[in-house]
Amino acid sequence: MRGGSPVETGPEQVFTEDLLEVAARVREQLDAEVPESEEELPAREAAAAEIGRAAEQERARVLRAGVRGLEKLAEGRSGDVDEDEYFGVEAIVLLEGRPAILVQNQDFAPQRGDWALLDGQRAGIRQSIARVGRVEVSGHAELDWLGTGFLVSPFAVMTNRHVAVEFAHADGGGGFAFRQGMGARVDTGEEFGAPAGAGGAFEFEVTGVIGIHQDVDMALLRVSPAGGGGEAPTPLALAADAPPDLAGRPVYVVGYPAADGRRNEPAAMSRIFMDVYNVKRLQPGTATALLPDEDGSGSGSGSWSRSGSGFTMTHDCSTLGGNSGSPVFDLADHRVLGLHFGGRFGSANYAVPLFELTDDPLLERAEVNWV
Repeated sequence: MRGGSPVETGPEQVFTEDLLEVAARVREQLDAEVPESEEELPAREAAAAEIGRAAEQERARVLRAGVRGLEKLAEGRSGDVDEDEYFGVEAIVLLEGRPAILVQNQDFAPQRGDWALLDGQRAGIRQSIARVGRVEVSGHAELDWLGTGFLVSPFAVMTNRHVAVEFAHADGGGGFAFRQGMGARVDTGEEFGAPAGAGGAFEFEVTGVIGIHQDVDMALLRVSPAGGGGEAPTPLALAADAPPDLAGRPVYVVGYPAADGRRNEPAAMSRIFMDVYNVKRLQPGTATALLPDEDGSGSGSGSWSRSGSGFTMTHDCSTLGGNSGSPVFDLADHRVLGLHFGGRFGSANYAVPLFELTDDPLLERAEVNWV
């Protein structure tokens, strides 16, 4: 595909149903949308409503172009697909084939098409959602949150090394300490339109750093319930072995995608995501491969495509900046297969395959929940 989508998988590979059926479903959804009331509003509200209507109209225009593009592709007329239609096809791939579904009240709306199967896994997905949070920081010069983290033991949250080093560093004595004047917490809420603490969200104070891995883009944070109240939920189950059919296996990510102009074209993201970023989302897709690190050494040189574990797991969930530290779940049993750490535009998204680290001393120290 040509354009600026974070998902670089073609529609023929993404959708199991016929492309004409996808096009018909998207057209039906667009035709069913009810126009907003024309009642007169106060000036300030009217201006905001006008901006909202313009955004919705642009989104609908993009998707209608995508419907035309899908119909041409289904008829074998790829040479007739123009740039607007290619962008629209990519938008449909993102929104329908690899959606970033808003989480509200620790739950998600029923899905149509291929991802209707999420409804049958709702109980397990809700358990996963409740154990993933936004890593927030105090005392940082520029940022108030840094990425995503998830509960892996009764006292430990896992995230990326490149998240943790923003507020912690080696203390010179073999341990780690907070940078001067800084602190951190993990909030499992931060949903779209929800006040703090709504929907049963749980908050953790980061009380220390168990370790920042030297080779893998991983950090383990020591946490306790915020304010000393309540009992932390049971930790997530980390996969102690790789599924035999990893490539093509349905997976999902839970995290907090942020506007990411470094990897994706900003105007494209704005049209597709409607400028709703920094909130919790469910992002389904597939695992695509388990690859040896580029030089085979597992040295963790910092390359986007190298996890440092000796192997890297790739996937095609629609992640953006802010998903750093997100868990990659197996949809079949909800075990965590990988720790998402980044992506390369036009190539793939990358995760540390946790099942390659069952004997790692740092994970043993954190008493992670291997299953």
